Amino acid sequence: MEPLSLQCLLFFFLMTLYLYYNFYSTQKKPINTGFKIYPIVGTLPEFLRFRHRFLDWTTDVLSLCPTNTSVYYRPGSDQGLITANPLNVEHMLKTNFENYPKGDQFITVLEDFLGRGIFNSDGELWKIQRKTASYEFNTKSLANFVMENVMVELGTRLVPVLERASKTKGVLDFQDIFERFAFDNVCKLAFNVDPSCLGGDGSVGSEFMRSFADAATLSYERFMHSFPFMWKTKRFLNFGSERRLKASISTVHEFAEKIIRSRISEKSNRNDADLLSRFIANDENSAEFLRDIIISFILAGRDTTSSALSWFFWLLSSRPDIEKKILKELEIIRLRSGKNIGDPYSLDELRDMNYLHAAISETMRLYPPVPFDSKACRHDDVLPDGTLVKKGWLVIYQAYAMGRMESIWGENCREFSPGRWLENGKFRPESAFRFPVFHAGPRICLGKDMAYMQMKSIAASVIERFEVDVLEKEKCPEHLLSLTLRMRGGLPVRVKERCVRAHDRMTS
Repeated sequence: MEPLSLQCLLFFFLMTLYLYYNFYSTQKKPINTGFKIYPIVGTLPEFLRFRHRFLDWTTDVLSLCPTNTSVYYRPGSDQGLITANPLNVEHMLKTNFENYPKGDQFITVLEDFLGRGIFNSDGELWKIQRKTASYEFNTKSLANFVMENVMVELGTRLVPVLERASKTKGVLDFQDIFERFAFDNVCKLAFNVDPSCLGGDGSVGSEFMRSFADAATLSYERFMHSFPFMWKTKRFLNFGSERRLKASISTVHEFAEKIIRSRISEKSNRNDADLLSRFIANDENSAEFLRDIIISFILAGRDTTSSALSWFFWLLSSRPDIEKKILKELEIIRLRSGKNIGDPYSLDELRDMNYLHAAISETMRLYPPVPFDSKACRHDDVLPDGTLVKKGWLVIYQAYAMGRMESIWGENCREFSPGRWLENGKFRPESAFRFPVFHAGPRICLGKDMAYMQMKSIAASVIERFEVDVLEKEKCPEHLLSLTLRMRGGLPVRVKERCVRAHDRMTS
């Protein structure tokens, strides 16, 4: 066939797709039954059109589906489904757990960054890491973490930083502040290393944090390519985003490897019981494997809690009624214990903060730190809602969408309402399959309790000492989709020390 004939055929084919797409996208349809799937190209046109607002687009589609589940298809990429149905989530994460591993596709995309750490592995490799790590998340470790790490970081670093900013009336990026705080804490907890990233010199830690954030964002962008071969080609040619990713990962690996070399050289002279020492004790674990473990736990300990706290303070900025209720709860706890503002909270006092716990949970319902996760289907299956899943399909559950489903949370599902979590003034947990923010089933987050205690400690200490003025409270921050849900441009705030202390108001 002549080259000109091929060009004509290609032109008419593309023109047909264009007319089909534009005609049907302008038709008013009474019911949306899921993602629009076009001949040959599948959902690709819609994906390209809306990937810049992926979370809201998929939420809108799923909310109009009868079972909040929809199948999708992208040529040259993958076929699968996205669900916001709790019954399907329970089936994938618990009931038929063995049939829904992470899968090769997910692992391949993140392998350069996360290696085969706990969040990027399946089978025995995952089980070994989880079993070893589980020893660090007991009641004694939780108490030590709160009193020896969190409270010290609050008193010696976070509060002084905010006090200085209050005096100078300077603008702070709360997202950056919380990321630094969480980074210091996870390094001390898991590796017995203090990078002094908040309130100290922390120059090495700061460089690592920048590179870590870039690596997480650029790794996520691989999922957003039209076709997988595009990022693989860029990686092979070492240009564009893949070149930046390679440089960022190099800095991250260098930081982690430095910690490992230091700890291995001191192994015989130390008697630590932190997370890294437990893995070093097994001589079969390679330095590369130890590096993957470090990076995975930094991702878990830094990015998730900082994301939740950033969205919490943004939501709180436009709800003074909720802030007053939190202050009232803190007043009661301090009055009962006879403590002054500035005295550290005990573990039991943190547990008594039911309303604050509810407000943080409500924040994560609307803005989950990990907004979606995916699994691969090992064998043909049928989900509880009747959806057929074929072997090799990618199955995504969308936590961000689940928080906005009327079928789960009622008509006020998009409102920030901490009261939905309370029963007779006590916090009432929800099913992890309706609220999969900490995952669920056998892979449920080991650090859930630690995360809550850290977030409550920070939120309570900041709220009772300072008035936080979010500079753009009326405008929802733009999502910066990374491996976690961050705010593009951070969260600029000004802080002001409270003139009247909480316990003074109660006794006045």
